[in-house]
Amino acid sequence: MTHKIRLDPSPEQAAYLARACGTARFVWNWAVGEWNRQRALGGRPNAMALKKQFNAVKYHLFPWLREIHRDAHSQPFANLAKAWESYFANLKSGKRAHPPTFKARERSRDSFYVA
Repeated sequence: MTHKIRLDPSPEQAAYLARACGTARFVWNWAVGEWNRQRALGGRPNAMALKKQFNAVKYHLFPWLREIHRDAHSQPFANLAKAWESYFANLKSGKRAHPPTFKARERSRDSFYVA
């Protein structure tokens, strides 16, 4: 079940929410790129292994992630797992299928998940 709540953030809060959305998009793009790279090398990537790989390096490579709630940079992996699962199910059933793609700031809907 999803709950949508209208927010009226202050300018400071709005800036944080924008950074959190950007973080989720950044992590999604990192995961899609890493998935594609591993697949091209003949590997069989999975989202949870990518999440462990990302968690091992995230604060070293991307120290700004410390400023954003952890859910914003962990949920994209679950979303990616769901996207690939849907893609392969559609392929198997003969439906039209498109693999997950990179998200662009201009073309994607800003959102992130908070548990």
